Amino acid sequence: MNNLNDVRGFDAEIGQKFTSIDADGLVATLELSAKHHQPFGIVHGGVYCAVAESAASMSGAYWLHATGIGGTAVGVNNSTDFLRSVSEGTISIRTSPIHRGRRQQLWAVEFTDADGRALARSQVRLQNIELPDSAPSNGGE
Repeated sequence: MNNLNDVRGFDAEIGQKFTSIDADGLVATLELSAKHHQPFGIVHGGVYCAVAESAASMSGAYWLHATGIGGTAVGVNNSTDFLRSVSEGTISIRTSPIHRGRRQQLWAVEFTDADGRALARSQVRLQNIELPDSAPSNGGE
C-alpha cells in the first residue's frame, strides 16, 4: 500500500482507516456503528478478528518490502481475546511485531477505545509468500 488513503475491499467496506505504517507496524482507526453490531447491540467479535487479520497482513507485507525480501504475507492463524464490549465510538488499532522470519511472522494487534482502554487483543501468524514478478504485492489477503 503506497497511499494510506487507498483503502480497498473489505477494509473500505468496514470503514477501517490507516493513519500510519512503517516496518514496525501500523496505526488505524475504525468508527463503530450499528453495522458492526451483533444481535445484542455490541460490536461483533468477528469485526475485531477481521480487522486484526487485515492490519497484521498489511504490517507483514510492508515489512517484507521494507527489508527487500519482497512478496506478501497472508494469515494462517488468528487468536483474538475480547476484553471490553462497546457499541459505538472510534477505536484505535495498533500492530507490533512479535517475530519476523524468512517463512513466517507473528504480530500483536491491540484495540483500544478513545480513553485508551483495551477492547481486544489479537495475535496473528502470517505466512510469507513469494509472488511471481507479474503479481500485485499490495499486502493482505
